[in-house]
Amino acid sequence: MTAETSQTLDRGLRVLKLLADTDHGLTVTELSHKLGVNRTVVYRLLATLEQHALVRRDLGGRARVGLGVLGLGRQVHPLVREAAMPALRSLAEDIGATAHLTLVDGAEALAVAVVEPTWTDYHVAYRAGFRHPLERGAAGKAILSARQQVQPAGEAVDGPGYTLTHGELEAGACGAAAPLLGVTGVEGSVGVVMLAEVVPERVGTRVMDAAREVAEALR
Repeated sequence: MTAETSQTLDRGLRVLKLLADTDHGLTVTELSHKLGVNRTVVYRLLATLEQHALVRRDLGGRARVGLGVLGLGRQVHPLVREAAMPALRSLAEDIGATAHLTLVDGAEALAVAVVEPTWTDYHVAYRAGFRHPLERGAAGKAILSARQQVQPAGEAVDGPGYTLTHGELEAGACGAAAPLLGVTGVEGSVGVVMLAEVVPERVGTRVMDAAREVAEALR
């Protein structure tokens, strides 16, 4: 810690991160051990976070992330969208297809940013806010593929790097998408959708490049 930082705030944020990483919650004792502080400090941190609905405790006393984080989460999409727009514009203009940034929302893929090319005679209409199951479409499948490629240690293994689909969300439309990798707290993909029988070979590589650009902008 430096003179410019708050130890209490740092500990509170660490509590939230620890709780976000577990599905079953943590007890005061477990948090005390993980933080390296006594139980009294943990009780005070939890009480403060509970006042802001960022933490809740169940009947067994285990602390979990509270619903208050949803209010904070609603502000994430605009920030992510703004960071991704330059790469999406470049991708759409280069490929001549509708480019999109898609994030995970529960069991669905949610398009949070869409850019259509300016020079084509026709292209697929694809709107921000469009949802579809993760198991359908290139955007969702790219995300699921990234999940499967992550080893227990958290390191990605070698893979094709992008996903291609045809006609899964719209008849006659092809999709290509690559997952966002190495961005803490953000699970998503960058892709394009086009009216074509076959996705040109260079599209997969170009989509991967765009996904890397967006990931770097978000780090």
